[in-house]
Amino acid sequence: MSVYFLQPFVTIWGFSTASLESTHISVPLVYLVIILLLLIPTILLSKLLFKDSKDRAIFSIAGFVGNTGNIGIPLGIALFGQESVIYTTLINIANVFVVYIIGVYIYSRGSSSIKTSLLNILKIPIIPASIIAISINIYDVPISIEVQEFFKMGAYAGIVLQLFLLGTFLQGIRITELSKKLLIGVMSQKFIIIPLASAFILSFTSLSPLVQEIILMEMMTPLAVANINLASLYHCKPKEVTSLILISTLLFLPLLFVISEIL
Repeated sequence: MSVYFLQPFVTIWGFSTASLESTHISVPLVYLVIILLLLIPTILLSKLLFKDSKDRAIFSIAGFVGNTGNIGIPLGIALFGQESVIYTTLINIANVFVVYIIGVYIYSRGSSSIKTSLLNILKIPIIPASIIAISINIYDVPISIEVQEFFKMGAYAGIVLQLFLLGTFLQGIRITELSKKLLIGVMSQKFIIIPLASAFILSFTSLSPLVQEIILMEMMTPLAVANINLASLYHCKPKEVTSLILISTLLFLPLLFVISEIL
């Protein structure tokens, strides 16, 4: 229900909340380039660190699927003001493609072949829904108030169901059963390796300091609940993934003060 039906509503509604302009396109593109540059060595490293294919999948992608929406957008307003909204919204849109193309493939590879994993990407309706939503946004296609409310209701239902899924898995987790190597690996990747590498890459761009700081902040947001969707859908240790989401969120709270000072 969440992945195949309600999440497309969330995506279409999200695209309708901000107008896309050509001057802003560079920000999500830089965000995607950073992820792709860091993803390749991460996948290679996972093969050295983990024997289990599911642990490799989780380590490879979980740290890149950050909570750029529910945490990233309001945090951007708190740290940088209202002018950050257009950038955080576009990064969150780019994150949709990271989650439902790269994320689907890597989580699926934890238990499926390359061919099956590629086919799983094609089965996800969020990508074509996003393309349609982008086209509507760019060409400024008018949408009636009734239709807008329909998408809004579907999006809100998707958000509620997403939180319900998180709670369902949280009640059954046993953090003590989580692999210490996986825990240390994902947390180190999320809060040390990715931020430092992102800052290094951003230093070579011509983006303004404000935009660089916004991208760096989004890279440091805790693991998104979307990880649970994919881990559960493709039988890739969803309870372990839930534990990682909880721990990353708890670690992010004290780190937030450090992040705000640095930025």
